[in-house]
Amino acid sequence: MLSKHYFTLTKPGIIFGNIITTLGGFYLAKTPASFTLLLLAICGLSLVIASGCVFNNFFDRDIDSLMERTKQRPSVLGLVSGRQLFSFGLLLGLLGLSVLFFFVNSLSALMALIGLMFYVVFYTLYFKRSSVWGTAVGSVSGAMPPVVGYCAASGVFNNGALVLFVILALWQMPHSYAIAIYRLNDYRAANLPVLPVKKTMQYTKFSMLIYVIAFAIVSLLPTVLGYAGWYYFFVALCLNAYWIYITAKGFNVENDYRWAKQVFSFSILIITMLCFMMVMD
Repeated sequence: MLSKHYFTLTKPGIIFGNIITTLGGFYLAKTPASFTLLLLAICGLSLVIASGCVFNNFFDRDIDSLMERTKQRPSVLGLVSGRQLFSFGLLLGLLGLSVLFFFVNSLSALMALIGLMFYVVFYTLYFKRSSVWGTAVGSVSGAMPPVVGYCAASGVFNNGALVLFVILALWQMPHSYAIAIYRLNDYRAANLPVLPVKKTMQYTKFSMLIYVIAFAIVSLLPTVLGYAGWYYFFVALCLNAYWIYITAKGFNVENDYRWAKQVFSFSILIITMLCFMMVMD
């Protein structure tokens, strides 16, 4: 039973989602690389992401106890002690960074470390609790997995890696704001300064639309810069047009909860499809 609690604290869903973007980054590099290297990159990065999630559980026990969706976590219920949590997070992080450094390359390990530091130190410990900019700070860590994949395959950080970073950072903003809207009561209960809590709903919706439009433009750059083909461009164009449509529709909906769930669900679909096209194209 204890092993099940440890597994839950690593947030497997988040790890799986980041594996998808890592695959996109790895193949967008267009560099001959072995399947073994890909597996090692995914293994090392997954351990680092799991580390960040465990540390997040450790530091957020107080606010997690105030929210419906998190109050049953093993860390909140005391099923895993604080010392065990911290030690487990540290072990996962060291193992993951070691795999990347020794079996992939030092650049991928550095990118993973930067993502981990932003998530645990800057986001979890400070900005999440103190500023509406917490979402933007958190987006830095969320944008790192495809960059790690790209650097694992190519061994360099160039325009391709930069475009991937910007695409994922922009994507995370409306994605996270949608979560904040349909989980609004939880964020209010924990007194977290997310945008729909600190600003008006209309302001949040307008911000989401701006980020979706910016994402739509930047997500076409892989083709423009020669990293992806025209099949990718066409799929990206169609999906972005629909995401802009459903986001703009939010200004005239009666049920913000249902609308936010729709925007959130489509955000998962679009980033999955774009990464799939990066692999296939």
